Amino acid sequence: MHWLIPEMGEQLRNGQISRREFVQTAALLGVSAGAAYAMAGKITGTGMIATAQAQGKKGGTLRCAMQVQEMTDPATFDWTEKSNVARHMGEYLTITGADNVTRPYLAESWEPSDDLKTWTFNLRKGVLFGNGQEMTADDVVYNVQRWLAPETGSSIQGLLNSMVSESDGKDKDGKPIKLKKMTEGAIEKVDDHTVRFHLNSPDLAVPEKMYHYPALIVHRSFDDAGGDISKTPELMTGPYTLSEFSVGEKASLIRRPGFEYWGEAPLLDEIVYIDTGEDAAAGLAALASDQVDAIYLLDLTTLEAAEAIPGIKVSAANTAQTGVIRMQVDAKPFDDIRIRQAIQLASNNQANFEASHRGLGSVGENHHVCDCQPDYSPMAKPQQDLEKAKALLQAAGATDLTVTCNVGNTQGTWEQDSVVALKQDLAKVGINLEVNVMPSAQYWEVWDKADFSLTSWTHRPLATMLLGLAYRTGVPWNESHYSNPDFDKTLTDAESTFDLNERRKIMAKCQTTLQDDAIMVQPFFRAVMSAHSDKVKGYQTHPTLYHQWNKVSIES
Repeated sequence: MHWLIPEMGEQLRNGQISRREFVQTAALLGVSAGAAYAMAGKITGTGMIATAQAQGKKGGTLRCAMQVQEMTDPATFDWTEKSNVARHMGEYLTITGADNVTRPYLAESWEPSDDLKTWTFNLRKGVLFGNGQEMTADDVVYNVQRWLAPETGSSIQGLLNSMVSESDGKDKDGKPIKLKKMTEGAIEKVDDHTVRFHLNSPDLAVPEKMYHYPALIVHRSFDDAGGDISKTPELMTGPYTLSEFSVGEKASLIRRPGFEYWGEAPLLDEIVYIDTGEDAAAGLAALASDQVDAIYLLDLTTLEAAEAIPGIKVSAANTAQTGVIRMQVDAKPFDDIRIRQAIQLASNNQANFEASHRGLGSVGENHHVCDCQPDYSPMAKPQQDLEKAKALLQAAGATDLTVTCNVGNTQGTWEQDSVVALKQDLAKVGINLEVNVMPSAQYWEVWDKADFSLTSWTHRPLATMLLGLAYRTGVPWNESHYSNPDFDKTLTDAESTFDLNERRKIMAKCQTTLQDDAIMVQPFFRAVMSAHSDKVKGYQTHPTLYHQWNKVSIES
């Protein structure tokens, strides 16, 4: 048992951390989820235990309405929908459930060192790829090296920053830049079924980061085979393979014929994703008419209609999912911090939240850290200040300013509604905001290129994971081009801090820095809803909208 666990037990006993925070952190430190739940129950005297899911009926086909997108290299996935198809063909070293607790998956266990700088992962034996070859440490080393190679461009690089070092390089135009690449010796093959991570700085969340949706494990011949899992599904370890795949139309997954799967066999014979287009009503109509059994995401515009349909169940989860209306800090006029601050001050986040998302979720504070995340540090909600915003604009010589904000409605029309609400606020201080509504597929082709746009970000169990992905200097998903060495250092300090209460103190600095640097208007975090037929048994909405159909059954 790691030395931190008894200390956390005392914090739980004294009310300094919650039961959920204890279980989540103990699981990261290598305690099984069941044991962590039992320990929490014993300490608090509440009998808190993890309940096993009931076994359902075997067989049948589950049909789900969801966008069917191209999927080539998992390491560069940028949509959850891509991973939901791939998630049943391939697997991760760990798995994080709807309760935000991380459990073993392809790794059967892990042990951190006392200082959390060395992590040893013990891989399951007998795990086969679809090509019949056993997964070994060589495959894991291959994947980690790919994730952290600058030429791959994987967002995982922003998460595993403690395994990355900077070196001098040149961009495509030959200009000198700092390249981030894996620190030499950061991944070690101990033996055929053991790998060891050597970090530059401590990191408590390594197991959780292994379930980031691009972190699917592929066979070490993946690049040589063309680097496209839609064409080589046999290079993954999951129980299903693709039988049909057509972007924008359909993806069908069937059990691998004659495949000796390492884990408990899933109940479903087939999983079919059907693309019903961008119209939210079309997905609900398909569910109501029994053309599909589930909807990936229930739009707010169809929520009341879904709740009124007999035989349809609506499932919701409070999450850190959000829409970030971000500005690129190196593009005019947003390179002037006074203009960014004025835009922030003009926004009425509470009113935006109520108008755009019906108050379902929580108000944002313009720093992309949610109060549902255990490392959030409580702060006062931002207040609209129109007079101060006007004064800043006048000082910046921007009293007659027009800006354009892109929005793709990639997760629903609430995105457009949120930008329109901001448009109304900005008009009060003399800024004309033009709203450029784009088709979602077109939007995602340029999501990180526009100087002003709303991007829908999904949930992460820890705030440090989100901040590392989105705001660390030079990482692939840093769409705002934000670069603040003090912020980078503070974030690394937060990742390296064991004690949750101490981590929150450091996170307060991260949150304040992001607010002060005014790189975003982030009005709210949102509850997410999905819907399914009552024939679907054992389904629970994951806060990240990850599909984990292995224990789900379909019954008439």
